Amino acid sequence: MQFLETERATLERFMPGLDADLARTPLADLEKPGNPALALFKAAGGPNLLIPTEQGGYGATPVEAVRAQRAIGARSPSLGVATTMHHFSVASLAEASLGDGFEWMLLEGIAAGRLLLASGFAEGRSGAAILSPTLRAVRRGGNLIVTGSKKPCSLSRSMDLLTASVAVTDEDGRERMAVAVIPVDSPGLEVRPFWNNFVLAGAESDEVVLKDVEVPKRLVVMTDSSEDQRPDKLQTSGFIWFELLVTASYLGAASALVEGVLSAGRADAVERAALVIETEAAMAMLEGVARAKEAWEDGEEMLARVLCVRYAVQDAISRINRRAVELLGGMSYIGSSDAAYLSAACAGLMFHPPSRTHMSDQLCDHFAGLPLRVG
Repeated sequence: MQFLETERATLERFMPGLDADLARTPLADLEKPGNPALALFKAAGGPNLLIPTEQGGYGATPVEAVRAQRAIGARSPSLGVATTMHHFSVASLAEASLGDGFEWMLLEGIAAGRLLLASGFAEGRSGAAILSPTLRAVRRGGNLIVTGSKKPCSLSRSMDLLTASVAVTDEDGRERMAVAVIPVDSPGLEVRPFWNNFVLAGAESDEVVLKDVEVPKRLVVMTDSSEDQRPDKLQTSGFIWFELLVTASYLGAASALVEGVLSAGRADAVERAALVIETEAAMAMLEGVARAKEAWEDGEEMLARVLCVRYAVQDAISRINRRAVELLGGMSYIGSSDAAYLSAACAGLMFHPPSRTHMSDQLCDHFAGLPLRVG
């Protein structure tokens, strides 16, 4: 069995031809704004990966999903990050209830049109709670009028729909949380430049600004409010999906460096084997929690386990990255920017929410018997 064979076979089963198309495209082209990767992903049916088969999707399991994401991340880290946001949004919609069965019609539409969903869900910002939305809304009749911005917002330039968490102020002044699905052509929605780093620029992580955007009632689901920084059921499931998929994507980027070391064959076999062992062990940890998710394990305990694995894999990626670049050698580093780029991209995982620094007290409290807080 070749390195990454299982992951690439999984990707080929769900998105025929995508891996070959990505492999023959230079990495620099895949990672720049306006890259061809997202169009290739759509053409291969990638948006349908996590949509249930009943709604015309592929119904991939969590294990299949993390394998596919690792394969994608090994070819294009930007595509791995961008598609993580789409899959996470789709998975959240599939587990939400939008009333009157509308969520299923929406998923069917996404599958039929191979639509891309950007994620405007709340996440880490300096001085703000993770669960605190950046978008706010008031009611107008049965609809919501949404204002605010989300930055960074991956897929901002290619999205068909924006799925977003919104703080809704009711007529009595109470604030409730909601999930809104907003078409990209909605009046008042604008995309502005934000991402200034060449690393992961292909993920299109710019700013999405909404000014008095009207969202029909049928595209809104009200969620449970949380006053103690404890995520509700939908938020918990969303966090689990996000951590699984984003970790797999960055492990894919590190795996690309390992694959380069194996292909070169110059390093000592003990060193090459050590790289493979640590990389495959990290994937085994990730698949372990994915299987638990597949078995319908959910809730705070599952989220805590997924976070522990994410941080452990994050540490493994750092070690793999550093050693792989060293083993590839100076001439490889000088002769191509690919190794340097992949090395820089691997660092991105530590910046995704919730950060280990942010969660350290909460995890210690949780394993002392207290409820898990994320905000």
